[in-house]
Amino acid sequence: MRSLALIPAMAMVLALTVAGVDHAQDIYAGSYPQQSGEALYTGICQGCHMPNAQGAVGAGAYPALAGDIRLAAAIYPITVVLNGQRAMPPIGADLSDEQVANVVNYIRTHFGNHYKDAVTPAAVKAARRPTTAEEPE
Repeated sequence: MRSLALIPAMAMVLALTVAGVDHAQDIYAGSYPQQSGEALYTGICQGCHMPNAQGAVGAGAYPALAGDIRLAAAIYPITVVLNGQRAMPPIGADLSDEQVANVVNYIRTHFGNHYKDAVTPAAVKAARRPTTAEEPE
């Protein structure tokens, strides 16, 4: 059972390797060079959600993003990208507010999704969990 928990991480490593990240330490250093929503989706997301965003079932279940009505509320994909959910790791700490906004906007306007209210970097910043240093006393 424990080895099954490693499959999402291995899929992300494989996706990043295919996307041109040369060294494993780059993954953990938070260096995602992609900036456009399409490039971020291709380099990070499609390894699990598939190129057509139809999702996959195998060692884990990776939900389809295509035609996903949960994307109508912009806070939902922002929160999932920032904090993770089930098999999806929380990758928000490794992405800038602009990168999160770009990939969320790309997903919300492609793959049969037609949500035109754009997510801004400011909305992503507001949705981030405060760090210990930022928490009010």
